[in-house]
Amino acid sequence: MARNLSLIRAQPPMPSDLTSSDCSVLRGGASFRRRELIFVVNPRGANGTTVQQWKKLLPYLSSRLGNDCNICESLTSGPSHAIDITREAIREGADAVIAVGGDGTLHEVVNGFFCGGKPVCNHDMNSSHSTALGIIPLGTGSDFARTLGWKNDPHDAIERIAKGLKSKIDVGCIAGEIGESHYFINVADIHLSAKAGYYASRYKKFGNLCYVIGALQAFFQHHNQDLRIKVDEGEWEVCSQVTALCIGNAKYFGGGMKITPNANPSSGDYEMVILQDFKWYDFILKLHKLYNGTHLSVKNVSSRRARSIEIEEIGSSGSIFVQSDGEFLGFLPRKFSILPGVIELLC
Repeated sequence: MARNLSLIRAQPPMPSDLTSSDCSVLRGGASFRRRELIFVVNPRGANGTTVQQWKKLLPYLSSRLGNDCNICESLTSGPSHAIDITREAIREGADAVIAVGGDGTLHEVVNGFFCGGKPVCNHDMNSSHSTALGIIPLGTGSDFARTLGWKNDPHDAIERIAKGLKSKIDVGCIAGEIGESHYFINVADIHLSAKAGYYASRYKKFGNLCYVIGALQAFFQHHNQDLRIKVDEGEWEVCSQVTALCIGNAKYFGGGMKITPNANPSSGDYEMVILQDFKWYDFILKLHKLYNGTHLSVKNVSSRRARSIEIEEIGSSGSIFVQSDGEFLGFLPRKFSILPGVIELLC
């Protein structure tokens, strides 16, 4: 049976677009259920090159998966649309939602697995299967794929989807004083690195060079800051002259910087790395160590494991940046909690 490719270009809700009319066929006299796969693509990702690469990939994807799967392509129309697409897909019983592109699209898809502080559930309460997460890395950055040791090869990614093997992974949860919780799969960070990420987002047209430009801009008017930290519901601790604080569910951020080298998205906890009293020349001299993950031996760098972390600034500037997976979230205070094994990943 030929694959059924539905094209969705815009607004949720879209339940009729997310499912095909016939999802079961007879194969060898037995009922065979076709898998429902939703591919979420940001057509503006990597300055439009993501969708160009995706179009070139479609013939291979169709030939490899089309006989066993109903394939639905969903192009996002703007910020947060991938969240809505993912939630609707899960509620309609999709077998997997696949993030096509970089870490930005993956970040939104992961957030779509949750709503109102809880995992999104299938409308059919009698259904026994859950929706898995898939990844086809394209675009400017695939830091989460690097943690898993995956090559930036979409054909390899399609093979993983075809095999359908799953592994449970952790997701980070970020709560502020007000508003809905936010989720991340890769790295959350605070102060200088978060500010650098905020500025880097303005220079995406320069590819991974945007992270260097963002870091240079962030250094202007930067001041190290004393922070108050509580780990695993313990006592409050003062951490002086913090330059950057990174909370890793995975190892990489910033286009390949191995900032939390011991993080593992299946470990049930974070690795927290703190850089203290760094000057601008420290980053230049130690940049190679930050990228290859050997910076934990550097002076004024510390690492520890944690399941929950609360952070607030000492003072009232209200200007300590917070980001996760490269997305700006606002400012301190924040609480970071780990959700162990909450999502199944096609691996």
